[in-house]
This record gives sequence, C-alpha cells and structure tokens, in this order.
Amino acid sequence: MSHQWRGLIEEYREFLDIPADTPAISLGEGGTPLVRSEWLSGLTGGDVWLKVEGANPTGSFKDRGMTAAISVAVHEGAKAVVCASTGNTSASMAAYAAKARITPIVLVPDGKIAAGKMAQAIMHGGKVIKVRGNFDDCLRLSRGLAEHYPVALVNSVNPVRLQGQKTGAFEIVDALGDAPDYQLMPIGNAGNMSAYWLGYQQYAELGRATRTPVLRAFQAAGAAPLVLGHPVANPETRATAIRIGNPASWKLAEAARDGSGGRFASVTDEQILDAQAALAREDGVFVEPASAAGVAGLLQELAAGDSYAGKKVVIVVTGNGLKDTVTALEHHGDIDDVVVDADIDAAAGAAGLA
Repeated sequence: MSHQWRGLIEEYREFLDIPADTPAISLGEGGTPLVRSEWLSGLTGGDVWLKVEGANPTGSFKDRGMTAAISVAVHEGAKAVVCASTGNTSASMAAYAAKARITPIVLVPDGKIAAGKMAQAIMHGGKVIKVRGNFDDCLRLSRGLAEHYPVALVNSVNPVRLQGQKTGAFEIVDALGDAPDYQLMPIGNAGNMSAYWLGYQQYAELGRATRTPVLRAFQAAGAAPLVLGHPVANPETRATAIRIGNPASWKLAEAARDGSGGRFASVTDEQILDAQAALAREDGVFVEPASAAGVAGLLQELAAGDSYAGKKVVIVVTGNGLKDTVTALEHHGDIDDVVVDADIDAAAGAAGLA
C-alpha cells in the first residue's frame, strides 16, 4: 500500500521531545532527496551524497525546525511569533504562521537579505521590520520582544527548533542504512549542526545506527567567528544565509564538533560561488550561495591533501538556488544571449549541432 509522506512530526513523533498531544502544523516538510554526487564521488574516491534541503516547502532546511516550533507555540496558546533572520528563517516562519493563522513578526538587517527570501516573508503575511544593524542586532531585539511582549521566539535558540531539525539525521540514516562516515555542511547561527548531532546521537543510542559521523562545518571567511574563536562585529559575505558574527548556538556547535571529532573551517566567497556553479553544472543541484559552503569545504580539503577515499560522505545543502538568483548570475558573468530566426537550421547552428 502506498504511503503519503505526512510531514516530519507525524513521521518521527515518537523520537521528538515535544508534548505528546501537540497537533502538527505542517506543510509536508521533510522527506527531502538524498542525491548521489557522481562528480564528488569521482573526485574523492568515496561515496558522496547530497541532502537536498532546498526541496522543503519554503525552499530551505528551516522548515524542519519551524514545523516543530510553530506547532508547540500554537499548542501553548501563542497568537504571534517573532524571529530574527537573514532570510530563510523569516520565509519559513511566515509560511507556517500563515498555516497556523497566527501573526508572524520578522526582524531583518536592512539591505542584507536576498530579494527572494524577502518576497516569501511578505507574501506569507509577515510583518517585516528592517533593522539598521546586522543579524545579531535583530536577534537581540527579537529576544527582547519575546521577553516583554506576548509573542513566542522561534529562532534556533528555541530548543524545539532543534527537535525538528534533528530529523534530517534520521532521514539520512534511514536512507543509507547507517550513519555516514562524514557529514559536511555550512554553518551560520550554528543550530543546524547542533541538531544533526542530536539526531545522530539519538539514533545511535536507539540502535538504529551503528555509529555517528564526523561533522565538519564551513563558514564564509568574512563571517567566521567559530573558526576565529571570537565574535565578528561586522560580518560580510555574499553568502547571506551565513552572514552571522555571533552564533546563538555557539556552545552547542562546539560540543557537536568535539563530540564527533570534527572541525570548523572557512572558505572564501570565491570558493563558495565557484562551488555553487560547479554543483549546478556537474550534478544538476542548484543551491543558494551559503548552501555551497560544504561543497567548497570538501574541494578545499581535497586540494590540501585530505582523503575521503572509500568513505561514505553526506553534504547537507541547505537552501534552494532560487532564493538568490542575483548573486548566482552576477558571479556567472556575462550571459551571451543568442537570438535566431524561427528556423531549424539556425537553431541547430546556434546549439552547435551543425
């Protein structure tokens, strides 16, 4: 009998630390593709897979945490929710708040959010407030609003978010039959790395996995507080989703790094954008810039002599490329528009077929 995916709360409810009677506010999130990368498998001599989180309803991994956070907030009586965002969190929160028929309040850094993500937040009915400052300023204001006004904070400092996001680890183990040897990923506010480690540990404790993977996470060079070991006052990178100078889940991410035997490293914007283009061209997977940081990191490690030969590797690519087409096309350079008459031979010539 066929099975319709029910969204991650219903699929994994028994493994989630949320009230048992919480009704699910769901858009069918989770169940995202695990796509084998022939390109990266060939380069490494290993078995490399892409966890394509851009296939979630609003186009990013944030939907995993948001279904859990909004569901619990509504269960506890919330009529409004608030978040600070570089884009994807606001898009996701606004969509799930719309589904729940509660008010979403979004704080974003003025001029520092990709247009596609802003459009999502607005179209879903978000009350968007632009802040003269960076993400860290927005998060400070969001915390204050939640503390002094009747709104629920749904950034990843809310532990329920991590309960939703850890299901990505469950899906990877369920698909591969065990945990991979390594997992690579971008890292910004650091909640996602923390959540995956939580999920892998839980599955191992339950006997559903025989091991936990080594976690390696990559920041943009201009926004690399975890690599540097101190906050960055004015983070800058074209990869807007990870333009964060003082991650809220800093300590949790360090615990995940240390517990898994992993590490943090940084990659340049040029490396990120080159990896984004190569991933689209080689594997047919178009991700937003920040999502390519894990791929850029793998390529950097191979160039430095690290080996993944014979190893099973998962790279989490966190958001869809349609989130930020402007940056992708700017990096691509001049686009030669070929215009021909409505003639078969002319079209064949332009395509290089004749």
